[in-house]
Amino acid sequence: MNIMYFLTPKAQVEHIVLESSIRQGLEKLRVHGYSVIPVVDREGHYAGTVSEGDFLWALYNGGEPDLKRLEHRDLKTLLRRDYLPVKAAATIDEILSRAYNQNFVPVVDDRDMFVGIITRKEIIRYLAGVKVTLPDTVC
Repeated sequence: MNIMYFLTPKAQVEHIVLESSIRQGLEKLRVHGYSVIPVVDREGHYAGTVSEGDFLWALYNGGEPDLKRLEHRDLKTLLRRDYLPVKAAATIDEILSRAYNQNFVPVVDDRDMFVGIITRKEIIRYLAGVKVTLPDTVC
């Protein structure tokens, strides 16, 4: 089965640019209600993720929370590489092994450009046999 069937495209996935400040990333995470958010560089390559826990540690590290201090700290200092991506040609088995420990599986093309995510929810729907309604046009 083609895993692209499950893909939520990059255009529909909130993500953070690697060169952002920690405060900018925290604001985006808060606004969209994510617990983990993908990070891409300016060219669109997948760089990793940042979680709400990572932001909390940055906010409280060293005493009282100070949002002003986070305006000048790079998001790069929080970057995690534990949400490993799969290539667009990956098998469902590869996705399953990653989704066991991740809320979503990042998908990249052959140039490591971020193309979207496959959520654990979509994988569970597939395994449970729940019919997924697709839009008329699929990229």
